[in-house]
Amino acid sequence: MNPTGQPASAIPAHTCFTLRFSSTPRGARLARRLCAERLDAWGVPYGSDGHDVLSVLVSELATNAVTHGHVDGRDFRVHLLALAAPDAKSLSVRLEVTDTRGEQLPAPASDPVAGAGRTGGRGLLLVEALADRWGWTPRPDGPGKTVWAEYTVAGWERFATPV
Repeated sequence: MNPTGQPASAIPAHTCFTLRFSSTPRGARLARRLCAERLDAWGVPYGSDGHDVLSVLVSELATNAVTHGHVDGRDFRVHLLALAAPDAKSLSVRLEVTDTRGEQLPAPASDPVAGAGRTGGRGLLLVEALADRWGWTPRPDGPGKTVWAEYTVAGWERFATPV
């Protein structure tokens, strides 16, 4: 039993992870790696479909923050929020990436086939295809925006370790 009187394996109502990263390719890579570790600790194991999808979402949104939301001397913030379903059979994860550049607004390419030879510019198409929902909002505490994506991990039963 933990101090709240619940078994150690009980699922908290929600669990979150928030961290700021430098607005550089290294910062985006670190965001992906730390979020991957956190997901694994929450019971979404490395190599599972849910972990792979969420890792791609983190990677794409963090890369976009660095590529399109970069402002010299400003960081970007990643926030993961995990909500367990009442039946403890699925885990809903909301990912938010906040940058400080409000004039560069996200929009997926309207035609994924156009420019098929391009080597970039398809990140939001991946986000749109993989996420259950996604969108953006103006940043409430200053200039910039928050791009978010939500994904439900089906077949999830418990956190691997108490958080």
